Amino acid sequence: MARYVLYHLILLLINVNIVYLNCSTMEKRKCQECDSKLSGRKDQKFCSDYCRNTYNNRLNEDATKYVRRINTILRKNRRILERLNPQGKKTVDGILLAEEGFNFHYYTNIYTTKTGSQYFFCYEQGYLKLDDDRYMLVVKQDYVK
Repeated sequence: MARYVLYHLILLLINVNIVYLNCSTMEKRKCQECDSKLSGRKDQKFCSDYCRNTYNNRLNEDATKYVRRINTILRKNRRILERLNPQGKKTVDGILLAEEGFNFHYYTNIYTTKTGSQYFFCYEQGYLKLDDDRYMLVVKQDYVK
């Protein structure tokens, strides 16, 4: 009987030591944003959607400022072209575009025709520079990629 008790006592101590070692060496997972303790999935990185969004917004903040500034200019250019060209094709003076605040340095893409003419586009609104500081405003057609 003493052997039986001793055997089970040793097994119990071994199990307690194993549990203790596993608990003490177990990785302490923390939220990457607020350092609170994580529980649940092992691949979890954040304790909440708020922390995940805050972390990613902070991570992308510098690039976002730059991209936001460029997109603001592109959207303004597009609005100007759209307002001056309600019918889909029109010729205007470059001075009119400049007075409206159009920035000729920013566009989303360039389409070059077979004859070498270059259309500059701000999204689907575009323009072609003609002679004498005049511009032909156009709307991108489906066949123009």
